Amino acid sequence: MRIIFSRKGFDSSAGGGPSPIVNGAPVTLPIPAGAASSTSYGDLGLESHATKASRGKLGADDLCHHDPMFLEEGTCVFGQCGAAQTHLERQGVGPGDVFLFFGLFAEEETGEPHHRIFAYLRVEEITALSHGAPDELVQLGHPHALAMHHSNDVVWRGEGRVASRASDALRLTVAGGPPSLWHRPQWLKRGGLSYHDKPERWLRGGRLKSVARGQEFVANIGRRKAPREWLERMIAEINRA
Repeated sequence: MRIIFSRKGFDSSAGGGPSPIVNGAPVTLPIPAGAASSTSYGDLGLESHATKASRGKLGADDLCHHDPMFLEEGTCVFGQCGAAQTHLERQGVGPGDVFLFFGLFAEEETGEPHHRIFAYLRVEEITALSHGAPDELVQLGHPHALAMHHSNDVVWRGEGRVASRASDALRLTVAGGPPSLWHRPQWLKRGGLSYHDKPERWLRGGRLKSVARGQEFVANIGRRKAPREWLERMIAEINRA
């Protein structure tokens, strides 16, 4: 089994600033649209947050890359392609594995920017889009279904939800630290997370200096009990009302 720490949403380079925490809830802002989109920030009711986070560069009519999508029935539809998708394939990610989506967040007014987990996807189905997208994905307006982003475009689907609370349990960044300095779970050891092989990233005190670039960081946990229990706690925390 694999756990994928999947970076998504606004940050200093994509969008211009952190996504907000509003009334105690994380509100993730999709990055500005690239290859294709039929969804604007206004369509999602995010215009004021996008304007503030981008320092006025984005508004209601600007299109966004609405991905991952979380549907009312408790499922998630997530597209990936290019080098990030190739990495997932090489790491053997497939059905039964779990994406933990994280991003850069801050309280709207005075909060410090930090990384936190805000949603999950338990993979049940993988759809390659190289021979065309299913009509249901096109009707959904998923950006990877509207136009090919790369020759290896893929959509991942399964159970998935967004956290309604920005709890401390879902925070990755250590207190007072820069966003990239994480308090890692005890089970995560050096050599156990893709793109993080350099020994200087694994610090004393259970800390990890996460890489500044990249989207998909994979931990192959096999049949180990401790990471599975930790994962279920994270999912339970996301699902808490």
